[in-house]
Amino acid sequence: MNISETQALLRQAVEYGCEYLGSLDERPVFPDAVALAALEGFDEPLPGQPTPPGDVLRELQRLGSSATTANAGGRYFGFVNGGALPAALAGRVLADCWDQNAALQQMSPVAAKLEAVCERWLVDLLRLPEQSAVGLVSGTSVASLCGLLAGRNTLLTRAGWNVKQEGLFGAPALRVVMGSSAHATIRKALAILGIGAAQIELVPVDAQGRMNAKALPPLDERSLLVVQAGNVNSGAFDPFIPLCQAARRVGAWVHVDGAFGLWARACEATQALTDGVDLADSWSVDAHKTLNSPYDCGLIICRDRRALAAALQANDAYLHFGEGRDGMLYTPDMSRRARSIEVWAALKSLGRAGVAALVAQLCGRARQFADELGAQGFRILNDVVFNQTLVACAAPALTQRTLDYVQKSGECWCSGTMWRGEPAIRVSVCSWKTSGGDVRRSVAAFVAARERAESLNT
Repeated sequence: MNISETQALLRQAVEYGCEYLGSLDERPVFPDAVALAALEGFDEPLPGQPTPPGDVLRELQRLGSSATTANAGGRYFGFVNGGALPAALAGRVLADCWDQNAALQQMSPVAAKLEAVCERWLVDLLRLPEQSAVGLVSGTSVASLCGLLAGRNTLLTRAGWNVKQEGLFGAPALRVVMGSSAHATIRKALAILGIGAAQIELVPVDAQGRMNAKALPPLDERSLLVVQAGNVNSGAFDPFIPLCQAARRVGAWVHVDGAFGLWARACEATQALTDGVDLADSWSVDAHKTLNSPYDCGLIICRDRRALAAALQANDAYLHFGEGRDGMLYTPDMSRRARSIEVWAALKSLGRAGVAALVAQLCGRARQFADELGAQGFRILNDVVFNQTLVACAAPALTQRTLDYVQKSGECWCSGTMWRGEPAIRVSVCSWKTSGGDVRRSVAAFVAARERAESLNT
């Protein structure tokens, strides 16, 4: 293809994308059976000969568009999935045309510069220690892996063990202390790091999933303490001040799983939820959740820049580190896309006041859900302190059937969970697009789904 043909193809892709965004209010939030069945059209042998790019794009649009979840709209409330701010989405499109590899400054000066700027802005916005390093990764799962890796290696180094030289076999034993409601990705990260269930001590939590600081076992200099900024179900925040202070007194490492909740720190109305979180050593947070940067983008933030770089650095004769920022020092990846472009666009477009307003908006919509569903006789199972609302009907079976009908309605989509021994509907408000009207429309879908579920018993 020549450049004019490539430009025409890209214009067509943008046109399809704009049509898609314009249809979000009308299209089903989750694909219907017809759209899902049409995906079988992709099941074919690998073509033996090239296919014209225009035909490839048209087939992708024809079969794929209707089989997407309307995550970019205002009524998708599943799995704490964020939307994509207009400036960030546009930045992503431009970044994809630039196709930068953000490993080294030599590979992409603009990506390196924007990473440095975003690092400074994020540390300031989240009011974390000024010297902290920030790495841009795929999501909080990887960010937590990085933070725990830096913590593990630091504690072993202090114990006189060089893990890079000696490995883990024969290393001094470490212990991990975390709440019983810690996210599954923390356990996954620990397993990858060679820390098994036998080395994990679980601390009891209260009715909202917050760690009970009074039940914290004695920590020592070989302890990794994991705390939460935003319980994945209730949205509750651990009591950071007593937990972090207990860790700091003995030299333990504290990692904060703040996937969506750490952004509470950027809003005056919610920042008290995070009091004391700055006393930790590392933090994981998603840009693609509360900040509404496009997928995928997570952030690992570490108080000790050298500890993070030492844990993740790769060296070889052909790698030449510059005087500027070399992003691969702060992530497990070498080759990676330039996520800093869309993060910069999101932060630049919102500014400090805009981020605060976005956080407040998400929390306000979650409270609106609680108020309006409660007024319709649904039970609200959690204290709605952030963007999570847990909902149940009068009986567990009715809750499950109602969720099934909500998911099939096409009006909105929520995920289910188990909360304190009973099934619940988990409403996660995480998109800048969600309006008060979207909430009202979704509440109506809940009411209709419950009525349909109740009719099965008559």
